[in-house]
Amino acid sequence: MSEFDHEDSGGTSVAEPIVTTKTEPKTRKQADDRTEARRQPPYNVIILNDEEHTFDYVIELLCKLFRHSLATAQELTWRIHLTGRAVVFTTHKELAELKRDQVLSYGPDPRMSISKGPLDCYIEPAPGG
Repeated sequence: MSEFDHEDSGGTSVAEPIVTTKTEPKTRKQADDRTEARRQPPYNVIILNDEEHTFDYVIELLCKLFRHSLATAQELTWRIHLTGRAVVFTTHKELAELKRDQVLSYGPDPRMSISKGPLDCYIEPAPGG
């Protein structure tokens, strides 16, 4: 059999050329440009502590909006309470803005009569990004 011959499943030879393509190697600059276009700096979504929202409200919000597990949501809620703030999510800027807006649209805590609005939340560039 030559390089053009291949056997089909019935055992007969079929003449088909083997096709190979040669591609020009990309220059380092072309590869770097493509990589740079895809890479977006990370942003942190940060929630601040206040006295107008219950632990249950914060835990519920973290589970629903950020899909954190109950254990992670509880840990983050304690961190918010004890330190005054916590990074609850890190992602690219567009999604961080969306998540911040979702927190700010979540509304007041119905469990507390003094709650008049949402949790305070903002985004900032993540260190090293």
